[in-house]
Amino acid sequence: MIHDSTASRPHVGFVLEQTLGHVTHSKNLQSLVPGHESVRASFVPVEFDTSGRFGRVPPWSNWTVRAGVRARRGIRSLHRRDPVEALFIHTQVPAVLVPDVLKRIPTIVSIDATPMQYDELGEHYAHDIGNARVEQLKWRLNRDCFRRAAHLVAWSEWAKISLVEQYEVDAEKVSVLAPGVDPSSWARPDTAPGRDCEVTRFLFVGGDLERKGGVDLLEAFAALRATRDDPNDVELHLVTGARIDAPPGVTVHNGVTPNSAELIALYHRSDVFCLPTLGDCLPMVLSEAGAAGLPSISTDVGAIREIVVDDQTGLLVPVSDPTALGAAMQRLTADAALRRRLGQQAIEHVRRGFDADHNAGAVVELLHGLATTPGTR
Repeated sequence: MIHDSTASRPHVGFVLEQTLGHVTHSKNLQSLVPGHESVRASFVPVEFDTSGRFGRVPPWSNWTVRAGVRARRGIRSLHRRDPVEALFIHTQVPAVLVPDVLKRIPTIVSIDATPMQYDELGEHYAHDIGNARVEQLKWRLNRDCFRRAAHLVAWSEWAKISLVEQYEVDAEKVSVLAPGVDPSSWARPDTAPGRDCEVTRFLFVGGDLERKGGVDLLEAFAALRATRDDPNDVELHLVTGARIDAPPGVTVHNGVTPNSAELIALYHRSDVFCLPTLGDCLPMVLSEAGAAGLPSISTDVGAIREIVVDDQTGLLVPVSDPTALGAAMQRLTADAALRRRLGQQAIEHVRRGFDADHNAGAVVELLHGLATTPGTR
């Protein structure tokens, strides 16, 4: 880490999209970045809401338009108070419509997925693909945004490959830095209540129960429970915003907030994490599960295989296949030694690649370099 005096530290701005899992990523950056003292950091949240009488009126109803306008306002206000020497914009959505800012200020654009990858997952996000002319315009706008950026941060190799192969980005311009977690905050302490070896507890964490595969999980769990001599030796705990009538063996936890002590305690009381998601990029909950020493069962979509490495840190199953999901749950229920092996390897995997503080520090150093190196624009 670079240690400059307060007066000489460059001022950098973080412009952060506030949708879905980006909210937790934003909170983590706001918590961790100030600890890296080579820069002075300010934060500009780009809210998603469409409140007001024009909320449903085009073009304001379009998220890219709202995000671009709000990002521009926030950057202008920030720059007036204390000129910024480099910017970090997550995601490309707020960055697309501020090309002049990207030309003036060295900027890192950060993505979890490219727009073309998002299109591939779109049906699960209520996202429609436009006609060929609209899609070509969208591609060009995003390609130009990526070109104008001084550097790009991708959450995964999956996203980097798309930048290179589908958006003509030089691979050397892209750093892969996952959002990650604080491993020490999620690690199961020796003083935590012991796991009951006679009961296998499965944990699911997902606000959108259907998209995250919760419906398939409920079906698979019911089938698993029906095969048990003692159906009470397996439990399923759902942390979700959905309101459902809990079937036998299932406990629903509503209102649990990200990074809370209540959520961490649920991880520590569980044996297996399940996220059979239908469509996702790189869910942060899988990093949390790994840090807590849980093997994960998930689906092979997006970049999930980079955190859930099949038969090394967890098990991968096909999308929308409750039978295969149930078989994976049965396998881990029957084999405590396998659970321990996968869980320990998950801890090590998260420490190596998904340490949020380490990766936030890498972002800060990239920004420091942009802010202090002549000719970065």
